[in-house]
Amino acid sequence: MSYRVGLVGTGGIARAHGNACQQIEEAELVAIYDVSQEQLDKFGEEFGVAARYGDLDEMLTKEALDIVVICTWGCFHAEVGIQLCNSGQVKAVLCEKPFTQTAAQAEALVAASKESGVLVAEAFKFRHHPMHLKAQEMIEAGAIGDLLNVRSTFCTNAGRPASQRTPASNWRFNKAKGGGSIYDLACYNIHHARFVFGEEPVRVFASQELGIEADDAASILLVFSRGRSAQISVGFNSFNSQYAEISGHAGMLRLDSVWNNENRAVNIEHMTQDGVNLVEFEACFQFAEQLRHLCECLRDGVLHRISGEHSIGQMRVLDAVKVSMESGVVVEL
Repeated sequence: MSYRVGLVGTGGIARAHGNACQQIEEAELVAIYDVSQEQLDKFGEEFGVAARYGDLDEMLTKEALDIVVICTWGCFHAEVGIQLCNSGQVKAVLCEKPFTQTAAQAEALVAASKESGVLVAEAFKFRHHPMHLKAQEMIEAGAIGDLLNVRSTFCTNAGRPASQRTPASNWRFNKAKGGGSIYDLACYNIHHARFVFGEEPVRVFASQELGIEADDAASILLVFSRGRSAQISVGFNSFNSQYAEISGHAGMLRLDSVWNNENRAVNIEHMTQDGVNLVEFEACFQFAEQLRHLCECLRDGVLHRISGEHSIGQMRVLDAVKVSMESGVVVEL
């Protein structure tokens, strides 16, 4: 069975989802929507999609879609997601990160999902990579002893000086469009820490390096039960760095290229007093694994790895990070 997929938004991230549709047998990209006819035509020609719409309701009515992927700026995620759920025309919605802009918006979207019976899932591609699935399996099996802390980074300078990090140049630096390092980058690290600990933090402290109008970088401390913590560093202004270290009293797991590793082999360094053991993984396309899992949920009725409640919790933490870094105070959760 092949599920019919539509995309809302045809910007940069939409290409990754388009490629995912091409790489798995379970899904077929059949329709695209965008407010820009130029973007629609460019994307449609690149991916061979003839059904191109400038009206979302028209696409939903005509195309009998099973899955819709939200690829818009973050400021529109909740609005579009609720519209999709209420349409009665789709079975599942895959929403790019961040899920919404606030916890209140996340609650409204999840409520619409439950009321309509539409599966809504947050698109954290790394959660479907075999490396992360194996790391969690190792933690639960006691490979590092008692879990104590997580340290992670997501820094992506890409050679862009501060003068080029302008609101007009990219949504990431545009506050109104949902930009900022915590929404584009730290959302990964925060979700990962919550996933690893299997609980919500009890308090948050964060500081920011402010760009023209949105945070260009942030340092974040999440405190979990029994004083355990996650230390997170993200930014658009520092040398590229993407790693996670998960430490216990008897060992540590180090994962490099931890978020963006498309089509590259990766490994887990498992460090103990006996030395370092490498657990190696072949290259894979995380977006394809993510879409395959969503199709599996529709086909077999299995629970999605990222529940709506988990996404609400994610936005509560991001709300707290935002408050802390703008006020300079610790936020209790």
